[in-house]
Amino acid sequence: MIFQEFLQSRKNGQKSLAVLIDPDKGNETALQHLVVEAATAGVHYFFLGGSLLESNRISQWIQRIRELCTIPVILFPGNTYQIAKEADAILFLSLVSGRNADLLIGRQVEAAPLVREAGLEVISTAYLLIDGGKPTTVSYISGTFPIPADKPQIAAATALASEMLGFKMLYLDAGSGADNPVSPEIISAVAANTQMPIIAGGGINSVSRITAALNAGADILVIGNILEKEPNLIFRMAEVFHEYNKKKYNKKVL
Repeated sequence: MIFQEFLQSRKNGQKSLAVLIDPDKGNETALQHLVVEAATAGVHYFFLGGSLLESNRISQWIQRIRELCTIPVILFPGNTYQIAKEADAILFLSLVSGRNADLLIGRQVEAAPLVREAGLEVISTAYLLIDGGKPTTVSYISGTFPIPADKPQIAAATALASEMLGFKMLYLDAGSGADNPVSPEIISAVAANTQMPIIAGGGINSVSRITAALNAGADILVIGNILEKEPNLIFRMAEVFHEYNKKKYNKKVL
């Protein structure tokens, strides 16, 4: 079970790298190359989804990923069309940082029967949009305002409420192509106030930003946009995780 893997990794102090694949971006050859490079680099998970993705490409791409590697595929859906039984799990998202009732519970009501029929492992995930320095597709599509980047207390209180409501995971997202990632201050505040595994994404385009997020308490980092421009950067980024986990493991053994 994917969620049990998340919990065990968190317990052991191990961090994970996920690559976000949006099949609407790039051609098939480029996407296949990215999958192969990610597998070679030792990426832990693929997140699959997009804001405007069509359902038939989801199933098609999961099947292609299966042919190329054994990395688990987790759905990161932008709408109810992005549900595919071929995936290993789905992040069942609720946009708790906004006040759009449709994205708090409305779309979830529509999707629930489809998710159950698909037989997917469901990971209930509180989704928090954090201001990344510029408007993003997700803020436009959702019609919500992100949590200000300089208000870690709001993010922490929202995360705590989500935990009390029974969510299993937290996803802190600055949005695809954000100028700035979720700040270490926000990640630290959230980690100090909750016990849930923390996913962070958006604007993570350098080794220094990865290191800052990991040290702040993020458990899983999601890399996407930068790899469309610099696919080989995945090797440097993955190495940060391998070195971090190795140090944590050696420290635990000693």
